[in-house]
Amino acid sequence: MSSSVQLFRGQKYHELKEQCIQQRRLFEDPEFPASDESLFYQSAPSRKVEWKRPKDLCEDPHLFVNGISSHDLHQGTLGNCWFVAACSCLALRETLWQQVIPDFNEQEWDAKNPEKYAGIFRFRFWCFGEWTEVVVDDLLPTVDGKLIYCHSNVKNEFWSALLEKAYAKLAGSYEALDGGSAADAIVDFTGAVAESVDLVQGKYGEIISEQMKLFEDLLKVHKRGGLISCYIAASSGSTNEAETEMGLVVGHAYAVTSIRKLRLGERLVFSFKAEKLFMIRLRNPWGKREWNGPWSDNSEEWRKVSNSERKSLGITLENDGEFWMTFEDWCKNFTDVDICRIVNTSYFSIHKTWEKKMMHGAWAKNSEPLLNRSGGCFDNRETFLQNPQYVFDVKKTEDKVLVSLQQEDRRKYKKEGKGDSIPVGFEILKVEDNRSCRLHKLTVQERVATSPYINTRTVFLKRILKQGRYVLIPTTYHPGIITKFILRLFTDVPSKLRQLKADKPKMTCWSLLCGYPRRVTQIKIHSAEGLQKQDRSGGADPYVLIKCENQNIRSPVQHDTTSAIFDTQVIFYRKNIDSPIIVQVWNSNVLCDQFLGQAVLAALPSDPREEQTLQLRGRGGREAAEVPGHITVKVFSSDDLVEL
Repeated sequence: MSSSVQLFRGQKYHELKEQCIQQRRLFEDPEFPASDESLFYQSAPSRKVEWKRPKDLCEDPHLFVNGISSHDLHQGTLGNCWFVAACSCLALRETLWQQVIPDFNEQEWDAKNPEKYAGIFRFRFWCFGEWTEVVVDDLLPTVDGKLIYCHSNVKNEFWSALLEKAYAKLAGSYEALDGGSAADAIVDFTGAVAESVDLVQGKYGEIISEQMKLFEDLLKVHKRGGLISCYIAASSGSTNEAETEMGLVVGHAYAVTSIRKLRLGERLVFSFKAEKLFMIRLRNPWGKREWNGPWSDNSEEWRKVSNSERKSLGITLENDGEFWMTFEDWCKNFTDVDICRIVNTSYFSIHKTWEKKMMHGAWAKNSEPLLNRSGGCFDNRETFLQNPQYVFDVKKTEDKVLVSLQQEDRRKYKKEGKGDSIPVGFEILKVEDNRSCRLHKLTVQERVATSPYINTRTVFLKRILKQGRYVLIPTTYHPGIITKFILRLFTDVPSKLRQLKADKPKMTCWSLLCGYPRRVTQIKIHSAEGLQKQDRSGGADPYVLIKCENQNIRSPVQHDTTSAIFDTQVIFYRKNIDSPIIVQVWNSNVLCDQFLGQAVLAALPSDPREEQTLQLRGRGGREAAEVPGHITVKVFSSDDLVEL
């Protein structure tokens, strides 16, 4: 974790605690007072709430009793099963919860030194790219001497109630936690990368091959410290918190607490027609009400599993809210899963290490098109490019890329009735290999990936991209919307992700001496065909070299072919508009590359912009002798430097 931690509302835990100990008083938080404004902004609780300290609720209060466990939690009266599910997930991972609850031993009640207790606690959350420390007092909302919100199943354990209070403070009130996403809470606890998968849309309940791929993916995420939750979305005919015939609760977040391949006796054949059964264990944040189908706690299927296997799986037959299902049944009964990956960026790891880049950005409105940064999604053709633009490079022949776009947390605006997330998403375009200014018009660029557009806080995409330069454009769905975002990009080798800010090359002192560009030209070399054979097998290893003034751009080599697809794009800002652009085709050799031919382009603004096929010629001008082969190109030129 980064050593720099932001302090929420500037409150310093150690200073405040020391003051309270010296003054022999218990901390009362002025920033989140024990009053109605901290409880709600709209819907008051039905009964009068009293704020009480743990010592008023039990004899011997503790932060933890017998350690931390996913069984510690019960939901209470708030509709925040998603928060409790996230806490259940968090409790499974010691390294993660110790980040959220720092120095937990120092914060624990000390029966031998009661004078050291000051009624103050601190928790850390990953807020919008930075770890933020939130301080709270220990006054908790109760009715009839009982905690009304998140609480432990052990009367004198308080970590979950205090963590919830810190999270409510961050959101503005307890009511702001009513209805939310387990994935968002997990991201706030860990800085993980969240992905939402629609099990119905992806037909995971029907297509066994897709089911298997998802199982292996979830198994890998779980083994590598990731956190997973799932729920059943309410359909038009059902209501939230209705129970299905199989004992599952609609609109309710469940924590995934284990994923296993279960060995069975040789003679038994189960789903997936194998001796291994693919199993998933879930926990209901209510701490009761469980799945009653196959492999539920009391089902006869468990008789077929040896006692030792049952023990290793931690099978309990109580109605404690935790239960096993086959993965196939899980895919058929749940509608959505939130996967939170802890992406490994450590170089000292046996697992794959990712290169990470993170950028903070914002969508901002301006009536001047070149300054507007809120152009809406790709459907808004006129304004789409009036969004923030980020360029990155894929250096390998191909590379797996993970992209996470996260908008700012809008819960704090719930009081004003604007707490819902905005539909956001992003486009990835393959662009010219040497682009360093903003895109103004889509001509030769290739649209290679579009994220889903959804009103969730985080949008995630996984893609394999080919070598080249790309521009990533995060957008709101509708134009003219203002909000902040963070963009995270993970690649195998460094991507050099950076924002494109300039609309055209900068005017510098050198521009006065050497001249400033007068024309912009874009070229896409689609292919070269009919090239001279260069080796015994009758092929060649061609590449193209594009020359303009003192710039040379080279494409990747295409192997063993005399008809190569390049799809190489370049852009030039030209000072000397009378100097032509030369496209050369070369054959790659170990010792010395061979020249195969070239085409000379005037690249005038009046030239046709359609795809054209040009005959290759020898060295010299446009009148040089023809040589075997031709190239297919598109050329765009403009004397308006911000047209392309």
